[in-house]
Amino acid sequence: MKERRFFIRGLLAAVLGLLGLGGTASAEEPLKVGFVYVGPVGDAGWSYAHDQGRLMLEKELAGKVKTTFVENVPEGADAERVIRQLVTDGNKVIFTTSFGYMNATEKVAKAFPDVIFEHATGYKTAKNMGVYEARFYEGAYLLGVLAGKMTKSNTLGFVGSFPIPEVVRNINAFTLGAQSVNPKIKTKVIWVNTWYDPAKERQAAETLVAQGADVMCQNTDSPAVLQVAQEKGVYAFGWDSDMTKFAPKAHLSANTNNWGVYYVDTVKKILAKTWKPEVVKWGLKEKLVVMSPPSAAVPADGKKAFEDKKKAMIEGKFMPFQGPVKDQSGAIRVAEGKVMPLEELMGFNWYVEGVDGTIPK
Repeated sequence: MKERRFFIRGLLAAVLGLLGLGGTASAEEPLKVGFVYVGPVGDAGWSYAHDQGRLMLEKELAGKVKTTFVENVPEGADAERVIRQLVTDGNKVIFTTSFGYMNATEKVAKAFPDVIFEHATGYKTAKNMGVYEARFYEGAYLLGVLAGKMTKSNTLGFVGSFPIPEVVRNINAFTLGAQSVNPKIKTKVIWVNTWYDPAKERQAAETLVAQGADVMCQNTDSPAVLQVAQEKGVYAFGWDSDMTKFAPKAHLSANTNNWGVYYVDTVKKILAKTWKPEVVKWGLKEKLVVMSPPSAAVPADGKKAFEDKKKAMIEGKFMPFQGPVKDQSGAIRVAEGKVMPLEELMGFNWYVEGVDGTIPK
């Protein structure tokens, strides 16, 4: 009789397990991962690129993660409220994807030490807070190479978002890339003080064209600059994602970001309990920065210069800010044979020779 009772009890446990009713037999809950976006997901630009990375994470780790996102979150008090709500909703990993979220992310991270936070493009870390950034300046330099080959006026235009080191770095890299193939290059900059405002971006682009710019770049999120370029018969570049479809005649290439490679790698480490807070900077070599192929409008020598420089960067044989690098006054800031130190690169607060104007305070 005892053997029979054990048999029945075991059979019942097996059936409950198959039905998913047994406590010990239930599958482990997926890791909840939240994302905060500064702009709309849309179909181009910064937030779109991050959301493509989120979708890649879901696909690569299907069944192991469950993701959610909040878009159009202003940088400031709203960001802190949204991040706290994601924690309240049970997210154990949160990626905050804009520089202006840094202080809010740090504050919430201190309040919730059992949640892991990853902040894009900042510099503050904690025991449960890491930082990640793309080496955008590598791509900006390569776009400059194409711009230097394509310009007829020797005047380039750049629509800047906010005058933070990341954006100044991209303007400088773009200018140096252009000067590497055309020493006569000058770059004009207009600041719009927003990441995403198509009307302001359009107005800035129109002003740059009026000032003589015949190739334009941007560090903003909409395709407005490209659309103006096509209307005016000049050239421009996609930023953060390929924007060819918005202005096929004007689009020369794009500095795009495959954030998914970082998201998958990071969440795998979290699942394996090997994650630790770091400041991570990935670029062409790690395939986070991905360049769109140059358009048919680019001549063969321009494409070759572009590919040669890209290959050299991937192989570690060339850096965009290796000397000699001069500032606007003509003073040498990086001597020949030297490379700009990382701390200065991350804190860029001056223009290279050839960039017009001053950096707003």
